[in-house]
Amino acid sequence: MLAELTANAVADALARRETRPLDEVEAAAMARPAALDALAALRPASHVKVIAEIKRSSPSRGSLAAIADPAALARSYELGGASAISVLTEQRKFGGSLADLEAVRAAVALPVLRKDFIATPYQVFEARAAGADLVLLIVAALDDRVLRELFDLIVELGMTPLVETHSADELDRAAALGARLIGVNARDLSTFELDRDLFGRLADRFPADAIRVAESAVLSPADVAHYRSSGADVVLVGEALVTGDPIANLSAFLAV
Repeated sequence: MLAELTANAVADALARRETRPLDEVEAAAMARPAALDALAALRPASHVKVIAEIKRSSPSRGSLAAIADPAALARSYELGGASAISVLTEQRKFGGSLADLEAVRAAVALPVLRKDFIATPYQVFEARAAGADLVLLIVAALDDRVLRELFDLIVELGMTPLVETHSADELDRAAALGARLIGVNARDLSTFELDRDLFGRLADRFPADAIRVAESAVLSPADVAHYRSSGADVVLVGEALVTGDPIANLSAFLAV
């Protein structure tokens, strides 16, 4: 599944490149104001921090929410106390777009993450051109050479890489990059099975200076408490926010 999602995302990016060449996207990226400091926004605190996600659907759960106005939802997240906004831009399985990212960037003052299956420099330049402050890199989808190339490009453009892992080996690869923001996804993107205890088993492998992000399987305050007690500094939450009251749920999560 992960290989298919990544291949499709790359194919879609190549199609966009036919109408918007790389040099045009690079120029748009360079013309953007400097990216916001996501590490400062997400640095460990006395309370757990939340990256709130705009997510219409997923391969594992199907349709979640129509989200006709992603900017309005992002403003609700900001009002509710989120520290950053994640925007799924993958279209085929998640129903997202770069237009969603641009709308959210214009609506909030928080750091914004482009969450997609990033495997080419073109997609990184697209992210900055659309106003992203962070870009997701999924270790399982990339070999070491491409992972390093994309990581360095994200940093060079002033953004922050969120490096996503799902095993001890992948977490070690993230650490070898010098990643300061590392996530553990409880969902195996090859099989889409969940393991909510995976974060706790890997928590000791994080570099001492890394911000620790728990991803997936966050539906209730109890889930947030579970991750927090395992050492998470940040939780990334999508489904629980788009299918319920975002402000009330964020308040409950932040009270953990």
